[in-house]
Amino acid sequence: MVDRYYRRPLPDSGPNPFQCQGFVRNGTIANAGGEPLPIETLPPFLRALLVTDGTVTKALEAYFWEPVVVDTLRQEFIVAADEIPWIAVKPQDQVLVREALLRGSDTGKHYAQAFSVIRTALIPSSFRERLINREIGIGVLIRDSGLESFREVMEVGVEPEPIEGARALYRTYRIIIDGRPVILISETFPLELYL
Repeated sequence: MVDRYYRRPLPDSGPNPFQCQGFVRNGTIANAGGEPLPIETLPPFLRALLVTDGTVTKALEAYFWEPVVVDTLRQEFIVAADEIPWIAVKPQDQVLVREALLRGSDTGKHYAQAFSVIRTALIPSSFRERLINREIGIGVLIRDSGLESFREVMEVGVEPEPIEGARALYRTYRIIIDGRPVILISETFPLELYL
């Protein structure tokens, strides 16, 4: 999945409207076939998740009213085969890739899937240790650690490949810590759960 980000240039056609606002009149996202999908046709809570710059786990818990746990499916250090401009990764840089499910602890429903690319050399050692130990989700870890950071939404869209046979939407954002892009996260939301 990391190859999805290789050589993706930073947007140069002006700011992404979702970086600073949650409403874009007549806004669309690209559907899997390339045709525009009107954002206003999406379920309201899913629209909010796609543009939020807050912690998704917390929002999911409040909306579905159950604790949400992070199940880490994959976590490993890899050497980047190419550059990832969105977080300034160069070929041969070592990064941590992580894939996780956000699951309701009562219902067992998978509310989201997350894929992350992390420049671990740029985060404090205590944060890195807790991240590697898979203690909690990245957003909660950042909040609990007191790191000053902000999230920048890079893109939203329809997943080109169905997830478990179902249509899904995604958002990709980067987390800036100490003025540097450090973490790139794509979160995928199964549309059916939000209808």
